[in-house]
Amino acid sequence: MKRYISAVILATAIPTLHAQTPSSNRSSDITISEGRLLGQIVNNQGKPIAQASINLLQVINDNATGKQREVLLKSTSTREDGKFSFSNVSTSDKWKLRISSIGYTAIDLPVEYGTDNKISEKDLGAITLENDNRKLDEVIVTGRKALLEMDIDKKVFNVEKNIVATGGTAIDVFRNMPSVQVDIDGNVKLRNAAPTIFVDGKPTTLTPDQIPADVIEKVEIITNPSAKYDASGSMAGIINIILKKNKKTGYNGMVTAGGDRFGGTNFMGSLNARQDKLNISLTGMNMRMRTNSEGDSHRTSSINGINSSVDQDIEGKTKGMITFGRLGVDYDFSPRTSVSIAGILVEGKFTPNENTLISTQTGGNTSLSQRISDSERSFKPRGLQAGLVQKFKTEGEEFTVDFNYFGGQNNSKGRYSTNYLNDINQITGTQVQENIGSGENQFMTIQTDYVKPFQNGMKLETGLRAQINNLKNLNNNSLKAVGQDHFENISSASANYDSKNSVYAAYVSLGGNLKDWVSYKIGVRAESSTYDGELLNTNEKFHNRYPLSLFPSLFLSKKLSEKDQVQMSVTRRVNRPNFFQMIPFIDYTDSLNITRGNADLVPEFTTSGELSYSRTHGKGTFLVSVYYKKTNNLITRYLTQELNPITDKMDFINTYINANSSQNYGAEFTYTNSLKKWWDMTADLNFYNSKIEVDDSTPAEGMWTVFGKLNNTFNIKNNWNLQLAFEYQGKTNMPVTQGQTFGPPMNQAQSSSQGYIKPFYGVDLAIKKSFLKNQAASVTLAVNDIFRTRGNTIVSAGEGFSQTYYRISNPQLVKLNLSYRFGKMDMNIFKKNKNQNSMEGLQMQ
Repeated sequence: MKRYISAVILATAIPTLHAQTPSSNRSSDITISEGRLLGQIVNNQGKPIAQASINLLQVINDNATGKQREVLLKSTSTREDGKFSFSNVSTSDKWKLRISSIGYTAIDLPVEYGTDNKISEKDLGAITLENDNRKLDEVIVTGRKALLEMDIDKKVFNVEKNIVATGGTAIDVFRNMPSVQVDIDGNVKLRNAAPTIFVDGKPTTLTPDQIPADVIEKVEIITNPSAKYDASGSMAGIINIILKKNKKTGYNGMVTAGGDRFGGTNFMGSLNARQDKLNISLTGMNMRMRTNSEGDSHRTSSINGINSSVDQDIEGKTKGMITFGRLGVDYDFSPRTSVSIAGILVEGKFTPNENTLISTQTGGNTSLSQRISDSERSFKPRGLQAGLVQKFKTEGEEFTVDFNYFGGQNNSKGRYSTNYLNDINQITGTQVQENIGSGENQFMTIQTDYVKPFQNGMKLETGLRAQINNLKNLNNNSLKAVGQDHFENISSASANYDSKNSVYAAYVSLGGNLKDWVSYKIGVRAESSTYDGELLNTNEKFHNRYPLSLFPSLFLSKKLSEKDQVQMSVTRRVNRPNFFQMIPFIDYTDSLNITRGNADLVPEFTTSGELSYSRTHGKGTFLVSVYYKKTNNLITRYLTQELNPITDKMDFINTYINANSSQNYGAEFTYTNSLKKWWDMTADLNFYNSKIEVDDSTPAEGMWTVFGKLNNTFNIKNNWNLQLAFEYQGKTNMPVTQGQTFGPPMNQAQSSSQGYIKPFYGVDLAIKKSFLKNQAASVTLAVNDIFRTRGNTIVSAGEGFSQTYYRISNPQLVKLNLSYRFGKMDMNIFKKNKNQNSMEGLQMQ
């Protein structure tokens, strides 16, 4: 164990040593000012070349050697019309453009603004690339994206090398990403709190386990969202999943199929086709999941002076199936106007079953019981996404409109049988509880954004947003008591409600560059919201109107050199209680997890600050971030003793409260590097302290903990790849803002202000073999949690109780996947003479 922790610390310590070593040939002559450089890349027939690579290099004098050298400052790719541009280019320095594209001969083009430094824009016009006459049908594209890319307000991780996640879902991708934690039930955490999940920059009702891993291109981690994003929602930030898209003329696709040792299977297919102004993409996926879990718990309690203890042994199996489909169409009316529309269909069904043996001791008497739960839940969400992009004559100026809708139905039914046993395990009586539920939800967002760049390098961003969410739930509970022959409806334990939540917002931000390589982005967001709900059984209505509030954000970035950069950010956000958390209703759906809302909840407000330093050296990037987050009126789960109106006895009720405050601060170290052509490494280490003050009379003690990941990918000879991933989670507080899940009842009953998780670690291994022409096919074998060590032990204590709960799910899961990629660069090439196009037959990779 110590060896693994040492490996993580060593991986982050090595780049730190580099970061502290000054560069001996660093020049102070590198400058950035207000010039602009633009042009268009065309072929020898004058047709534009899309996705050509353009590198901007500055020619400087090296003070150490007295010779000139070239420094790469910026990179970009040409658009569909072949055009490109760079802003903030010094008009008094020498530059060079390095231009390349598949199937063409690369060129270097010197650039000078001349003696008149007042010229702020230089148009290079049409730049012609000549066809590369080498035979290309046997060429294999081996270029690799950087593992980590930095922006002023986010980190971008490219996940195409993550073979451990092959055939899985976004949960498997997150599990092997820096900064992100995934617990045993698939709940995603970012710095020990639940983030908001976006897909392609838009909110979604899809959960990470409903998104196939093989359609994900990269993941953006936004720990401190700017004014452009919703101020409401999770205080942990945003994880934005970027799906793969087809950007080249022609068609390409992929099919993947696989299975695991527990009987789970997966199949995924995708097809993209682009010709002229039209692009069509189709993705379909079907996953059959099998989950095996086991656990135990021990609780001691004291109610009305009576001491008791409850021990449980739990075995669970879940069968599930998810079908995912997406059809998207993009059409370019002109080089400046394009529209897109996509439809998403998801259908799923899960049947969790659990067998729990319960031993209860009260006042010296022991009783035994067996609880068998058989339940089923299904869901059919549908989604529609539409967008308009209107670009203007000024480079970078654009207006966009986005419409996003998700809605659907869900159904559930559960049967919970409790068999009471005597000393020889004979059934002496049985109580059966049934729950039948259904629901509907509609999530709609309309957003407009406008971006306007100015000649002085400043950029204005502004927009409007409306979000409307309707939720309806019908839930009926009935009970057949011991000795009874029929079920009786328990109306007081049936949660039937209807709610509507609306959020309206506007934002404006200004960004740009100052002297000495300083970039800034300052903005403010205004939001107001309303919440209306009704309990259908009692006709009780609830209404909350939150007044207009302002949420400022500030981002600063300074390049210390071409390799070193410092960033700082400060933001303010809000989290408003939802209807489920507020309704003063006892939910007795599960007798082991009784919940009640709290109508007195108020919104929580969070102020976050972060300071980061990054350094690139070769193909490596080292990033260290120091962060602090303070939340007032934190909404947290809380277990307390109250009178149960169903049984008219004192019982433990799981509810929500506003804690006095919470704070979280720490330091995170991330290192990514392509150490060799055959070795990529990503290491992440996060030290943090978190505490929750429930009230002024209950002093809180912060808890220091550590979370680390080490991920190595080895590109072995003969197209073999090996990935070894390790993670370690030290003792930590329960995550805040943990929502309702479908996990075991005793797991749900924990409170973030009353519990902690014991340390655990996990190791994953995967090996991949590529074969056929241009390695179009591959087979991947992966093993998750090799040593059965990713189990969670949760310890909690509060008024009149203490509890320890352990659970492990799907240890040593073995998965086998087969994948095949296909495609051609240009569908028109089959209509031409072979000698007219040297790119005929080039395979897509």
